[in-house]
Amino acid sequence: QVQLVDTGGGLVQAGGSLRLSCTASGRTFSTVAMGWFRQAPGKEREFVAAITLSSDSTYYADSVKGRFTISRDRTKSTVYLQMNSLKPEDTAVYYCAATQKSPLVIVREPSYDYWGQGTQVTVSS
Repeated sequence: QVQLVDTGGGLVQAGGSLRLSCTASGRTFSTVAMGWFRQAPGKEREFVAAITLSSDSTYYADSVKGRFTISRDRTKSTVYLQMNSLKPEDTAVYYCAATQKSPLVIVREPSYDYWGQGTQVTVSS
């Protein structure tokens, strides 16, 4: 089992920045990739970004490319999502996820085995 704790959400004005953190614990040695998804009110959960742990390859949804950056600190078993130039449409609950599946389709929600509790990001106009 892997436990994920995601933090860092909050209220920010449009154009501002936030950094989300996701710390993993438990049986993390088999983790292949970690990612971020988000769910806005009345909408389905969608892929935001992901990083593979073997090569640090990164993947982004088109809607956040150039504004969001996913990274990780191996020593802390932590993945970050730096969010810049935030827009009101980025408002959502953001969820950290981890997967031990291989191969996988990294942008698909069913690919992930473990989920954080979610952290609210609200961007005001």
